[in-house]
Amino acid sequence: MRRIASWFTDVLRNRRRKTNLPRFLTYTVSFACNARCIMCDSWKLPAKDDLKFEEIERIVDQLPRMDAVRLTGGEPFVRRDMADISHLMERKLKPWVVSVTTNGFLTDRIVEFVRDPRRKVPLDLLVSIDGLEAKHNHVRGHSQAYQMCLATLKELAPHRKSLRLRLSVNQTIVDEDGVEQYRLLRDALKPLGVVNKLVMAYDVSATYNLERGIEVAPEKIGDFATFGDFTQEKIRELLDEAESDLPSLPWANRIAKRYYLKGLRSRLLYNEVAPNPRCVALSSHLR
Repeated sequence: MRRIASWFTDVLRNRRRKTNLPRFLTYTVSFACNARCIMCDSWKLPAKDDLKFEEIERIVDQLPRMDAVRLTGGEPFVRRDMADISHLMERKLKPWVVSVTTNGFLTDRIVEFVRDPRRKVPLDLLVSIDGLEAKHNHVRGHSQAYQMCLATLKELAPHRKSLRLRLSVNQTIVDEDGVEQYRLLRDALKPLGVVNKLVMAYDVSATYNLERGIEVAPEKIGDFATFGDFTQEKIRELLDEAESDLPSLPWANRIAKRYYLKGLRSRLLYNEVAPNPRCVALSSHLR
C-alpha cells in the first residue's frame, strides 16, 4: 500500500510539473529485426552497436527503482539473451510488471521466455498484428507473418493465468484501411480472448529513422503527420472505435491507452502543437 500511495503522489507531482525521477523505463534491446515493415526503418539500422549484457548491467545499476519496465526493439527476441536482460531488469529495478513488445515470429523462443522460472512479476506481452492475414503480411513484409503471430498467441493464450501473463495485440494503423481492419481483427481475436490496441504510424520517427539526430518536434500547427493519408472523418471514426473498447482493458492499460488516444486526438484532429495531455518524458518516462 505504501508503494501505491507513493506512485499516486508522483503522478500528481508530475502533472503539476514538479519533476521526479522517472518511474517507467522503455529499453530498446536491439534495432535488429526479422520483419521488413513498410512504416519502420528499424531493420535497416545496424545492430552491431547493440549493448553487451555487461554494458546493460552497468547502466541499470545507475537507475532508480522503476514501477514498470518495457523491453522493445527492433525485434527484442532476435537477442538470445532476452531472458537474461528481463531478469536483470526485474532483479535490479524491482518493477511491478515487465512489458515486452514483439512481432511474434519466433514462437519457440517467445514461449521459452514466458516460461522462464526466474520471472517473479507479471508479464505484459504485446504481439504486433496489423490486420487480417493479407493486410498484416503486407505491412510486415513477410508472407508468413500472420500465421507465425497466430501460432504464438495460440500457444500462450490458454496458459495466461498459470504464467501470470497479460496477452494482447498491438495493431499499427498505417492507412485508412486500418479503420476496418481494426474491427475485423478485434472480431478474429475474440475466440482467443485477446484484445487489440491500436497505435498510429507517423510519417517520420526519430527513433527508427536512418538519419540519426533527426528533429521531429512540431514547429507549427499541423506539423504532425501520419504515415498514410487519412481524412479527418476516418481518424475520428478510428479513435471513437478505440475509445469505446477501453473498458475491456485492465485498469493500468486503460489509463495508458486513454492518455495515448487523447494525445492522438489532440494532434491529428485539433492540430494542437503543445502536448495535450502534457508530455511525461523524463518526469515519468525514461527511454
